[in-house]
Amino acid sequence: MKKLLSLFSGCGGMDIGFEGNFICLQKEINETIHPDWISKIDHDRVRVAPTIFNTVFANDIRPDAKAAWVSYFERKKPNANEIYHLESIVDLVKRARNGENSFPQGIDVVTGGFPCQDFSVAGKRLGFHSQKSHLGGVLEKDEPSVESRGQLYMWMREVISLTSPRVFIAENVKGLTNLDDAKEVIEHDFANAGNGGYLVVPAKILYAPDYGVPQSRERVIFFGFKKSALKPEALEALKKEVIPQAYDPYPVKTHGKNLKKIVTCSDAFLGLQEPEKSLDESQKKYSRAKYMGQHCQGQSEVKLDSIGPTIRSEHHGNIEFRRLSMEHGGKHYTELEQGLPERRLTVRECARIQTFPDDYQFILKKTAQNKSVSSSDAYKIIGNAVPCVLAYNIAKNLESKWLLYFEEEMP
Repeated sequence: MKKLLSLFSGCGGMDIGFEGNFICLQKEINETIHPDWISKIDHDRVRVAPTIFNTVFANDIRPDAKAAWVSYFERKKPNANEIYHLESIVDLVKRARNGENSFPQGIDVVTGGFPCQDFSVAGKRLGFHSQKSHLGGVLEKDEPSVESRGQLYMWMREVISLTSPRVFIAENVKGLTNLDDAKEVIEHDFANAGNGGYLVVPAKILYAPDYGVPQSRERVIFFGFKKSALKPEALEALKKEVIPQAYDPYPVKTHGKNLKKIVTCSDAFLGLQEPEKSLDESQKKYSRAKYMGQHCQGQSEVKLDSIGPTIRSEHHGNIEFRRLSMEHGGKHYTELEQGLPERRLTVRECARIQTFPDDYQFILKKTAQNKSVSSSDAYKIIGNAVPCVLAYNIAKNLESKWLLYFEEEMP
């Protein structure tokens, strides 16, 4: 197994995808292109095959994210609570610089979705000049700007330098690519990890529906390879302006025109009961915030025959509606005629759109080790996540090319 170090892990969407062996809709996997990706079929759902990657370290500053991550992963990893570090990446790096063993040895892959708020079009777009600290509060005057939220990718670079993985994958919002020269600066800075020891291929925007995810989510992905670990022919291929398909680290599209049909909200919600009838705590819970008018964010109704909206890290009044009343412009006439009420998306419906497995429980009671997770918490950590199926596409493509890239035998 290849050791994976996960940074800014949140509730683990990237980690679930990178490890595989989770359940999703059969429609979310293109078995014609990837017949080996499915290990078991159960009606409309499938269990995807495990990968060669194993998460040995995770971190975040959100206690609710840790509680949810541990609750899911402890079934596979008895030491899940010890794997997940509720600590800022800045503090972890500082301890490592002081000689402490902050990070495991022998890391093969580092992943991280460094904070996106300062690059998102939904925010103030302060970029590298964020006014927030690495702990989420307001940046104090005496705090160095390099410890701001907008420069946390630099601390990810420090972790890469300290752990020397063969490859790293960083993720952020599409808005980063059109904010001045932010993308180019980040590519350059990542390439300087390990005293310039990494080849960073040009970042690419991945559109989630192209990979079986039922939402209009776009994310920019950065890949960096340790030059000294690459085979000579792989190094030359990855340096090319147009990388040959055999060496391209970005996954091929699996859904869309001339491929498998795009997955819709109707597909994603298949089999879900209305909250009042469901036994699933995550399906029972939904925001009761009233409709505030089309001029406000989060007041639209999902289209069942199309992909869903981007699931944002929001709560209550900013969660999109599963169904609007006719008075508010609702279009789901059959459901309304059945007397089904206006309501917002449930926690489970948001999780389904993000392709989380149904055995991931988000509404949690407090334990001796971790805090409780409310529906408001759940909405936020789900919205912060990388869709599991998108992460799986990235992981399986990397797995399939591991021997092309690196000198070693597969297990």
